[in-house]
Amino acid sequence: MPEHFHLLIGEPQIGNPSKVMQVVKQRYAQRILRQRKKHNPAQTRLWESPPVHVWQARFYDFNLWTERKRIEKLRYMHRNPVKRGLVARPEDWPWSSFRYYMFGEKGMVGINDSDLMRMRMPRPAA
Repeated sequence: MPEHFHLLIGEPQIGNPSKVMQVVKQRYAQRILRQRKKHNPAQTRLWESPPVHVWQARFYDFNLWTERKRIEKLRYMHRNPVKRGLVARPEDWPWSSFRYYMFGEKGMVGINDSDLMRMRMPRPAA
């Protein structure tokens, strides 16, 4: 999406999801600032304006406790660009994991192997 993205992550081994998002935001901001410092002098006017805040102060998290809910959220994520009118089909959105899940193709979005993402639910005691 032009103004947001969806991220499906597991519990990190160190820290928590808030820390993960902090690192993502910091690395992106650092990258943008580095690019800003080495811009083309002919484009100086583009950089004269004050910095624009890219990130919202908070992120929305949703805990997935079942495989069914994980699939529901992945479908939502994959269909979102279609719903927004950005592409005709989920596989046409280049910044999606759809092609990996549907066709096993690696794309622009790096993801873990789906076997690692598969949730293991303990069986109820008999």
